[in-house]
Amino acid sequence: MNAPVRLLAMAFALVLPLSAQAHKAWLLPSATVLSGEDPWITVDAAVSNDLFYFNHVPLRLDALAITGPDGKPVQAENRASGKYRSSFDVHLTQPGTYRIAVVSAGLSASWEEDDKPKRWRGNAEKFVDEVPKDAKNLKVSQSAGRVETFVTAGRPSDTALKATGAGLELVAVTHPNDLFAGEAATFKLLLDGRPAPDLAIEIIPDGIRYRDKQNELAATSDKDGQFSVTWPNAGRYWLETSMVDDKTSVPQATQRRVSYAVTLEVLPQ
Repeated sequence: MNAPVRLLAMAFALVLPLSAQAHKAWLLPSATVLSGEDPWITVDAAVSNDLFYFNHVPLRLDALAITGPDGKPVQAENRASGKYRSSFDVHLTQPGTYRIAVVSAGLSASWEEDDKPKRWRGNAEKFVDEVPKDAKNLKVSQSAGRVETFVTAGRPSDTALKATGAGLELVAVTHPNDLFAGEAATFKLLLDGRPAPDLAIEIIPDGIRYRDKQNELAATSDKDGQFSVTWPNAGRYWLETSMVDDKTSVPQATQRRVSYAVTLEVLPQ
């Protein structure tokens, strides 16, 4: 696979329902709760077979967005991408909670041309120019994905946690940097800013490389989009959910695939 095709495949992997993939996309901060003067973190970003191990491809950072405690964008520093992972640093110059996310959107299309199957992937802007308007048996699918994590310097804050109203998002009823083993945490899922009921949520603890089972936890969002998790142990967890609907913004698309994944750290009591 040549480099441009490989990069496009990685980008689109973000916006497919994660439960349908063997590979998992994640962001892993070096710490999620910090104190002291002049704090920094390093974040690893990858798509892998095993959680938090680099064994597939790096997660692209083109759509990286960091929101500071004041709600304003924060620039990542020292970006790098290698064979299996990307990484970057964040200087936490303000006290409070930061939201670190890779948010992606795209389209996929298939059709017949000269009795041969044709496939295309890209964004809505390129779709108009690159996919024939009279394509035979055209099928179009729209996708949107969010992969994120949260980090707090000093006292937790809520400004960066506000929903954007686009795609699947997690609203923190329990603050995502205030999680402790043995305690229940409550979250709320929104789809385009509205409660997302009846979503199946998978929660996998770190360390699956060294055990025979994922030891996943399961939850389902209620009519208000809420669900609760009682953390069995301290450590890092990957939470994921996805869904398919027909709420597309491109007329030719017949379905939309939406996914969400977050890395959370649970501390000992």
